[in-house]
Amino acid sequence: MCGIVGLFSKSDAISERLGELLSKMLVQMNDRGPDSAGVAVYRNPAPAGSTKLTLNAADPAFHWGAVRDSLAAAFGGDPTPDVRATHAVFVVAADEADATAHVRAAFPEVRVMSAGSVIEIYKEVGLPSEFATRFALEDIKGSHALGHTRMATESKVTTLGSHPFSTGHDVCLVHNGSLSNHNGLRENLRREGIEFHTENDTEVGAGYLTWRLREGATLEEGLMGCLDDLDGFYTFAIGTADGFAVFRDPIACKPAVMAETDDWVAMASEFRAIAVLPGAESARIWEPAPATPYVWEGARV
Repeated sequence: MCGIVGLFSKSDAISERLGELLSKMLVQMNDRGPDSAGVAVYRNPAPAGSTKLTLNAADPAFHWGAVRDSLAAAFGGDPTPDVRATHAVFVVAADEADATAHVRAAFPEVRVMSAGSVIEIYKEVGLPSEFATRFALEDIKGSHALGHTRMATESKVTTLGSHPFSTGHDVCLVHNGSLSNHNGLRENLRREGIEFHTENDTEVGAGYLTWRLREGATLEEGLMGCLDDLDGFYTFAIGTADGFAVFRDPIACKPAVMAETDDWVAMASEFRAIAVLPGAESARIWEPAPATPYVWEGARV
């Protein structure tokens, strides 16, 4: 089943309430995905020449100060973490490759959830309603965000196997559906230098888009390439530094609805998640067409 939500702010009023509204949307998808939940939020750009890392530790008592001290010794600056439940966000005075490699070598028990300039990814096993409270989503401000509630079908229930998946700079993907050719595609993408850390088919979808964007495709071109290269059925929601996109396979058997007002653009697996937004009663509402990319972008956050 799974549930997807997405919210793109077009006004300061929505940006100030982004986490609060995302939390309300996510809770509406509680019964579509009771195994785990996750969000990707775009906010607080890192300074030029720096990288924002979202890290996760399975041990709730993990000492994030050790990571801070190690990063400071390696790259300088004061990478004091913003800790949220089992995750911590660090801004590191280094490029993405160097910062990520350092963390993985020095702290193999720590998992890198995302790396980029503006993205932060939080995800954990358990009910989405509990996740929203545990991670204090309501106090997050930002430009846009995606969320996912998971009912595991193709892989086991773990934090790392939860959505969203990020396989490139500020890019993430959430997915409702199933890909049948993900094992072969994963091996092909590994030969192109794309890294994978789970058996989840959604991570392969994210890796495919990362590869296409790296090779110079626009987001729309990368999404249209899915029609030839991905076998299966899917509704994708994709986040980038500039905005978000929605794409469904040619059959479009997985549910999706979209809505837009002067203040926001939203998508969800069911309208009830959009109905909690201010002004939803007067929004333009539609079902995204099969095999058609929908992209909303604003000024880079």
